[in-house]
Amino acid sequence: MTKNTMSGFTAPHYAAAQVGNAILEKGGTAIEAMVAAAASVAVEYPHMNGLGGDGFWLISEPGKAPVGIDAAGIAAKHATPAFYKGLNAIPERGGKAALTMAGAVSGWQKALEISAQWQAPLPLGTLLDTAVNQASWGIEVTQSLSDASFKTFDTLAGDPAFDQFLIKGKALKKGKIVKLPKLAETLKHLAEAGLDDFYRGETAEKLATDLQAAGSPVTLEDFHSYEAKRVEPLSVTTSKGTLYNLPAPTQGIASLLILALYDRVWQQGSDDADMVHLLIECTKQAFIKRNRYVTDPSRLSVDLQSLLSPESLQDMQQHIQLESAQAWPHPAIPGDTIWMGACDSEGRMVSYIQSLYWEFGSGVVSPSTGIVWNNRGTSFSLDASSHQYLQPGLTPFHTLNPAYAELNDGRRISYGTMGGEGQPQTQAALFARHVYHNQPLDKSIALGRWLLGRTWGDVSHNLKVERDVNDYVGEALRSRGHDMVVVEACNELMGHAGAVVRHPDGSTEAATDPRSDGKAFATASSVSTASAGQGEI
Repeated sequence: MTKNTMSGFTAPHYAAAQVGNAILEKGGTAIEAMVAAAASVAVEYPHMNGLGGDGFWLISEPGKAPVGIDAAGIAAKHATPAFYKGLNAIPERGGKAALTMAGAVSGWQKALEISAQWQAPLPLGTLLDTAVNQASWGIEVTQSLSDASFKTFDTLAGDPAFDQFLIKGKALKKGKIVKLPKLAETLKHLAEAGLDDFYRGETAEKLATDLQAAGSPVTLEDFHSYEAKRVEPLSVTTSKGTLYNLPAPTQGIASLLILALYDRVWQQGSDDADMVHLLIECTKQAFIKRNRYVTDPSRLSVDLQSLLSPESLQDMQQHIQLESAQAWPHPAIPGDTIWMGACDSEGRMVSYIQSLYWEFGSGVVSPSTGIVWNNRGTSFSLDASSHQYLQPGLTPFHTLNPAYAELNDGRRISYGTMGGEGQPQTQAALFARHVYHNQPLDKSIALGRWLLGRTWGDVSHNLKVERDVNDYVGEALRSRGHDMVVVEACNELMGHAGAVVRHPDGSTEAATDPRSDGKAFATASSVSTASAGQGEI
């Protein structure tokens, strides 16, 4: 006997979304679909993410507690303060900026181990084949990739290895085709040799040699000793359900704090201006705590879960006023990434995020593999008094945080965004609109947004609002003391959000952000009731 169920997939690039959806249609799990899409988006959006970056997973199987995977790279053994002697800060680009291991591929591997416990796995070649072909045949340059190319040209174009991201030595223009043959070879090799080859095989040897030549402190020993790890997510229960996100070194605590606080104050509001104002004020309280406490897990001075206690939330709530804005700024954190969500036909869901940090990361391209290395380690400080002080083996602060929620009405939601400082804010905006104010999922993502502080490619710390937000609530926000600037509507500055919702009846809906080049799928499939119903809520 069979029944019709729905799977769903969303990604900020349409080609990656198609790849993930194709794996789901083959009967693959949400995890397998995500690995296939992660490889694809590493090819299609090379300025945002890649195999040389990091990743974080939130994985939900119906009826079971969600599990997290921390695939954050750690500082290399030789990445010591002494290595940066004479410098006030870690360089933003170049070999010295490439100081942490890339965790993303190990995260894929760790997630696939979980998937293999669910059902017989698809061959790795099946998961990576489309990404190999995309890199071989060439990718079409999007506006996002073109903008990043022109922005970074003066800084990065001087390195011969970076030529793969140029056309005849010039920045990329929208609509042009770029081929990535070295990356195609690397992906094909990993499909044949296995993902562990990235850390303990031929790929690791090539990467270590290239990184050393570029002046990076990363060595082959760092590759050999790295492994992503399973972690227990942070969680908070509100009037709407239970929300989950990842612990340190991510800013997941900030995302949970914003919505936990909004749950306490949202009924004070009566219009759109109140909603936006209250979410911004909740954000300020969350960021104060985040900036004070979040660091490598071994350095935490408090249990982050304790910040979500009723007593802690009550203390923060006292600083939120409906009629006035708290003075700002506090220090802000930049960042750049991609987020993708999946739900398979059996209701297993994934919220996944993958990043190089800045556009093209450190700018270091491995000539022998075509892999771009991240610059996440620039989040470390060379100030010995800082709780982000650089030490080998530790993780830097991460803006990355994939979100997931289980609602009291039976809905389950995988959601997230790119956007550095904007990630928790955009998560809160789309969740509040959809769950608290009953807006349709696509509209909750598409409606005008705001950003307090700094995001990818930006340096200012004030409140930025899209023009459509300013048109309907700008005056009310200014009257409460918000220091605002207006940016164009549907602005990539606000991130690329997405969400997948699984309903109690098994139906699925998915949406992507019009600010991205993305696509969302919700596809009907026939599955046997014997397998589809197990653990279904």
